[in-house]
Amino acid sequence: MKYIDFTNEEINEVMNKAWTAFHQYRKLSLKQRADFMRAIAVEMEACGDELINTAMKETNLPEARLRGERARTIFQLNSYAAACEEGTWLDIRIDTANGGKTPPKPDIRKMLVPLGPVIVFGASNFPFAYSTAGGDTACAFAAGCPVIIKAHPAHAETSETVANAILKAAGKCNMPDGIFAHVHGGSVEVGKALVTHPYTKAVGFTGSFLGGKQLFDWGNQRKEPIPVFSEMGSINPVFLLPEKLQQSSADIAKMYAASITLGVGQFCTNPGLIIGIESGALQNFIATLGEEIKHIVPAAMLHPGISKLFSENKAKALLQQDVTTVAVSETDAKENQGLPTIASSTGQAFLNNPVLHQEVFGPYSIVIRCKDKDEMIEVAKNLEGQLTATLMATENDISNNDEFMEAVKNICGRFILNSVPTGVEVCLSMHHGGPFPASTDSRFTSVGADGIKRFARPICFQNWSNDLLPVELKNQNPSGIWRTINNELTRSSL
Repeated sequence: MKYIDFTNEEINEVMNKAWTAFHQYRKLSLKQRADFMRAIAVEMEACGDELINTAMKETNLPEARLRGERARTIFQLNSYAAACEEGTWLDIRIDTANGGKTPPKPDIRKMLVPLGPVIVFGASNFPFAYSTAGGDTACAFAAGCPVIIKAHPAHAETSETVANAILKAAGKCNMPDGIFAHVHGGSVEVGKALVTHPYTKAVGFTGSFLGGKQLFDWGNQRKEPIPVFSEMGSINPVFLLPEKLQQSSADIAKMYAASITLGVGQFCTNPGLIIGIESGALQNFIATLGEEIKHIVPAAMLHPGISKLFSENKAKALLQQDVTTVAVSETDAKENQGLPTIASSTGQAFLNNPVLHQEVFGPYSIVIRCKDKDEMIEVAKNLEGQLTATLMATENDISNNDEFMEAVKNICGRFILNSVPTGVEVCLSMHHGGPFPASTDSRFTSVGADGIKRFARPICFQNWSNDLLPVELKNQNPSGIWRTINNELTRSSL
């Protein structure tokens, strides 16, 4: 089914409704917001096999993957709803008055309040979890913000089906008209009109660097700049430290062959860069990794555009000086399939060639062979910001390597030991973000309930009477939420 791009007039109508809805929705209780989110989860589940089949047709993703992703999305909605209702994310601080001080100390109370209408751009590689009813949408609803989804053209029908489920839930929960809208548009102008509209107050995005950076620039070039939370991927470096590699080179290689090719390499946490120090163990790792990759059968990528970019970017990387191809799948790739590939190069070549630092989105990784520990540290120091960085290391490898450890910590949002970066657990302690260019604001996560804070801002009330305060700040604490009162975290009333 072909969907027509929204016009500027239609976008303006959507934004006007969202702005009106904002002033109603923000006044609803935390429980009402949470119940709305739970209702969306119910309606999404009720879409049944039709939704799965539509997504399979549009994305080439297998049924098992899509059923798992839908389950994750439903879990996100329910868990973020619980966090919304529990209220800790509001960061409430209350310091009561003290007339005995000189000068007298006033009563001061602070909490987070919603920003306003949020534009969410659907992601191509996650049609459920990072798209129409995904994490950004759930966080914005929890924060008290209307959501306008810009559907990804690669799975527009899937997005339309989920959007209808959200609207159905909104109707059943008596949400204000305009609380949610679904916008189609294949042109850049649709995205620009949404980001630059004066009623837009924040943006959520998961995708490429070029797309995310453009949205960020538009958001900051407005007369009233707005926060744009772009998660833009990374190459997720993996550092192979000597003692661990000597002990387990073959096992590590097999584990990473599976991680590199998981989902045809179409994860923002795909390990696209592996760094070790020249040794017999590293050569054994490379040989084993190559043998594993040869036996992995190519599979269809999300859509022809991604397949084309993968082939082009991989070819560009392999043409660079001092880059050798270690192995490719022994099964020929058909149209739109990603051919699993491993390359290798030296630490010096990597340091001298920015092309080798660039993400190749798909089943590809390059192993960098450093001449010694100092060169490995230099490689770490010269990497851009990443979503993740991984150490394959023993405790001895880590001990007395403070300079190296600090260099790696400085570039990542999630620091992993003896595991793989693929797979992002939905929990409060997860941080999915990282220093630029992995994301546009490394202080915030796009996974876990802490992501709600992206779409809220602090406001401080000074010397207000109890009757006039927001319900969350009232002395009685009728919502029963956690608050820090005079430096003590409590659920008690005043």
